[in-house]
Amino acid sequence: MTLIQEKTLAAKVRADFPILHQEVHGHPLAYLDNAATSQKPLLVLDTLRDYYTQYNSNVHRGVHTLSAKATDAYEGAREKVARFVKARSHQEIVFTRNASEAINLVAYSWGLNTLQAGDEIILSVMEHHSNIIPWQLVAQKTGAVLRYVELTSMGEFDLEQYQSLLSDRTKLVAVVHVSNTLGCINPVTEITTLAHQVGAKVLIDACQSTPHLAIDVQAIDCDWLVASGHKMCAPTGIGFLYGKREVLRSMPPFLGGGEMIADVFLDHATYADVPHKFEAGTPAIGEAIALGAAVDYLTQIGMDKIEAYEHELTAYLFRQLQTLPSVTVYGPQPAADGSGRAALASFTTGEVHPHDLSTILDQAGIAIRAGHHCTQPLHRHLGIQSTARASLYFYNTYEEIDRFIVALKDAIDFFGEIFG
Repeated sequence: MTLIQEKTLAAKVRADFPILHQEVHGHPLAYLDNAATSQKPLLVLDTLRDYYTQYNSNVHRGVHTLSAKATDAYEGAREKVARFVKARSHQEIVFTRNASEAINLVAYSWGLNTLQAGDEIILSVMEHHSNIIPWQLVAQKTGAVLRYVELTSMGEFDLEQYQSLLSDRTKLVAVVHVSNTLGCINPVTEITTLAHQVGAKVLIDACQSTPHLAIDVQAIDCDWLVASGHKMCAPTGIGFLYGKREVLRSMPPFLGGGEMIADVFLDHATYADVPHKFEAGTPAIGEAIALGAAVDYLTQIGMDKIEAYEHELTAYLFRQLQTLPSVTVYGPQPAADGSGRAALASFTTGEVHPHDLSTILDQAGIAIRAGHHCTQPLHRHLGIQSTARASLYFYNTYEEIDRFIVALKDAIDFFGEIFG
């Protein structure tokens, strides 16, 4: 490792991630699949273990010591998440299994009870399936109509076309903040402002932005925002929905059961205030507490430092990819300093299928993703079936990018000999 690399953020934090220090097929692991899921630092792993070994108990209903400690830690994690996204109140954070469940919560609670035939929902062609399918189901049941924003020639959200789609029929705009395929960072504050001008609600899919950028829901002014913990150094099985308190209070329960009630009678029930109204049953207690630990970890590093370092990695990754003429990268180019897009690159290499490419790279210890990345409509829009994707996080290094480029070039040369 060079002196320059020793000063990088990655050099300071890699010891916190045990999984990174292993070999795959006889090579050091280079984990470049962070858009799919991130790795977990010791603080998060220890927090999860401590819950199960020291104070495992159900929350809210018990008065004994373990239950009180579990409840304090669980609700403390909610407060940490609220501060992390700059919500006005911890009551605006609902714990869910993941972002998909959070979107479905809004779709089934608000969408089915609000939308009517002829109402319009605006999405974009770059949406993850989790932000398309729930709205397709709602539209089928309510008669609402789906409209889609397409891409500019630079592979970005077409803001001009979006404005042309907005009307008094628009009731919801649901868009991704950062595309998991294109890497573009959408202007969500402007998108929200324009939507509110026609009286529409706005939901932001922040799965790919919350781990990498400082989020301020009050500045964005969105009505809902969703994220998954496993992409931001937390365990799987935990995510959250942010919602404006007045909007959440106006929505009926999504699921029924314990925890979400005030009083239950044989013929009716009354419900708890938000956020508990939407958290039926025993929650993922340990996972939520560990999400709080992940927020602590990211906050201690500093989201500004994470973003700045990832800009450096992005600039370097794209410079190296440009040395390979057969590689086509989708989405906008970063600025010279690496800003302006996410630290990921989805690409194709001529006739080589991304799955074959990923398999060859795995033999060199390099983990990337291949496929449609849950964005099949986007890939059809681009005229391709699938892409390979290398996605970075703050624990990745320049050396890993170098290894990736060498292995990628070798794979391209190998398949070039096969295809002649």
